[in-house]
Amino acid sequence: MRQRIYIDTSVIGGYFDEEFEVVTRQLFDRIKNKDFEIYFSEVNETELSLAPPHVQDLKSLIPIDCYKYLELNAEAKKLAETYVNEKALGQSSMNDAFHIALASVNRLDCLVSWNFKHIVNFDKIKLFNSINLKLGYPLIDIRTPLEFLKHED
Repeated sequence: MRQRIYIDTSVIGGYFDEEFEVVTRQLFDRIKNKDFEIYFSEVNETELSLAPPHVQDLKSLIPIDCYKYLELNAEAKKLAETYVNEKALGQSSMNDAFHIALASVNRLDCLVSWNFKHIVNFDKIKLFNSINLKLGYPLIDIRTPLEFLKHED
C-alpha cells in the first residue's frame, strides 16, 4: 500500500530552488515511480496560480493514478481557524493552516514541506498535534522531502 502524502506548495517551489532542488527532484523521482499517493489541494492551486508557468507545470510529473485532489471543505476550514485562534499560527499564515488541516482532516500519512518557519517546526508541530488530539483528529506527521530519500544498505 502506497503512503498517502500531502505536498505543500513549498515542495513544488523547491524543485527549482538551488538550496532544495537535489532532494526535491529525488522525491519527484519517487513520485514518478508511483511510490506514493500524492494529495494536492485547491490551496496549492491558488498559491501556484501566482507562480511562473514552468513551476505550475510541475504538477504534471505526478502520475494521474497517484494524484488525489482535495477541496477545502468546511471541516478543514474550521480546523485551520482553530490553529490560528489557538496561536499555533498567525492569521497571515492561514494558507499554511489550511495545508495542515487538510492533511489532518483527511487522515493522511504525512504532510511534506520545506516551510521551516510555519510548518516543519518542532514547537509548532507539537501545537498542531495537541489541537488535533483535543478535537479528535490523529497526530499529523510533518516531514521534509529529505526524509523520503532512499538509502541503499
